[in-house]
Formats: sequence, C-alpha cells, structure tokens
Amino acid sequence: MFRLQGSKVLAVDMTGDSVKAKNGSMVAYDGQMNFKKLSGGGEGIRGMVTRRLTGEQMTMMEVKGQGTCYFADRASEINLVSLHGDKLYVESSNLLCTDGGLRTGTSFTGLRGGATGNGLFTTTIEGSGQAAIMSDGPAVVLRVTPQYPLAVDPGAYVAHQGNLQQNFQSGVTFRTLMGEGGGEAFQIRFEGDGLVYVQPSERNTIGGDV
Repeated sequence: MFRLQGSKVLAVDMTGDSVKAKNGSMVAYDGQMNFKKLSGGGEGIRGMVTRRLTGEQMTMMEVKGQGTCYFADRASEINLVSLHGDKLYVESSNLLCTDGGLRTGTSFTGLRGGATGNGLFTTTIEGSGQAAIMSDGPAVVLRVTPQYPLAVDPGAYVAHQGNLQQNFQSGVTFRTLMGEGGGEAFQIRFEGDGLVYVQPSERNTIGGDV
C-alpha cells in the first residue's frame, strides 16, 4: 500500500510483495527487506538499448519483503496515481516508485529536446496498481477533452494518462511569445480524453527549446 508522509516522502507497506523504485531513493525502512538492482529500469534489452541511444539514465531497484519502506528524491513533491488496466506515460526522471506487478517499458514520443537527446522516449507503466511520480513543486492535473485540447511547455510536462494523442509543434512556446529563450522552440499539444500532469517549475534539461 502506497501512502504519503507529508508531500515529499512515500511510505510503502509490504507483506511479502515487491515494488520497483528509483535507485538511491530509499531513505529508511523497517522490517526485513531484500534489494536487487534492475538494469535498464527493469525493461529488458529494448529498454537498455533505447536508454543508451537517448543518453537517459534510468536505474531502478526492486525492493521485496515485510515491513515499511520510505522513499524520497531531492525533496520533490510526490503524486500518487492509481492505474486500473490503463497506461501511464511519465518522464523517466519523474518516476519514483511502482507496484511490483505493474509493467514498465519505453515509448517513442518523437523529437522534444533534439540537441540534448532528452524526451525522445517516455517511460510507460501499465497494469493495475499504484505508481508514485515526482514533480518540482506541487503537480497540477489538467483534464483534456475532445472539445478542449491542451498545449504544454515541454519543461513543465511530467506525465499523462488516458486516450490522448500528443504531437510537437515547433516555432512557438510560451517563452518565445514573451521574448525569452532562443533557438528552435517546441510545445506539446495533447488531444483526446485524458489527464496531463504538469509541474510549476521547469526542468533545466529540456527547457522548452533546443
């Protein structure tokens, strides 16, 4: 069972089951726990290859046992997401922990931060269970409907779920409209029916332009 201790620490109660968590994110535990490093984020060969191609480092560990584990990462805000047979797409740097029974993989999303290699692949989580995702500041969950598509700055994007199509539009982002930023600029446009998680602080690695 996933529960929050405040907004920046995740507590996971385990009774012989397992979770997959970001390597190095465990801050404390009680009871009896076993730990195993998962190469390639636990995604197998394809996950390892795509990570190497994009230069994204995602190292996960498997924690199994009896007791309670506590996870946190750089004082990031933690958001709990419940999956019921659907799929969650999340930036690999924003993934903290998933139920052991959830399947993780990679999905090609297209060019986002071309020069840096970030954002070409998004981590996918599917099945039934809970996942914990992180945001820099409290995340806002925005609803997308067929009548109301959503445009998001790439640096603020955290995750999305539901029946959504995403595409990248070049030439206009929020900062170029205000005369800031330089180079080729992008925004992510979501259409369909689903939820998009955004953070109030932009990450430096993508930043909305190349």
